[in-house]
Amino acid sequence: MPPKEGQTKKAKMAAANNASKRATKKWSKGQTREALQNAVMFDKDTLEKLRNEVPKYKLITPAIISDRLKITVSLASAALKQLCREKQIRLVSCSSKHRVYSRIVVAAPPQEASS
Repeated sequence: MPPKEGQTKKAKMAAANNASKRATKKWSKGQTREALQNAVMFDKDTLEKLRNEVPKYKLITPAIISDRLKITVSLASAALKQLCREKQIRLVSCSSKHRVYSRIVVAAPPQEASS
């Protein structure tokens, strides 16, 4: 089998120069998330909303509270622990990373059957 004919040095240099002139590939579209400006302390309105509305939610997590009330997740976690201590919400699931709370469901008194 005869040896393959390789490119000359001039051809190799020309190919290298043409390759460097090509546009470089972008790996992402460059989308960025907007920076959040969540509150780190409660004001009167937010605290009132926390005490009135949050115990009515079916599913309560620090992330949900942080998103809806525009507060930090650590502040939401502390507030939920306080609401749980006050028996306004109940702890459903607890792990080292996540805590899931729910509203307290009051059992309805049994109704007497009318005959």
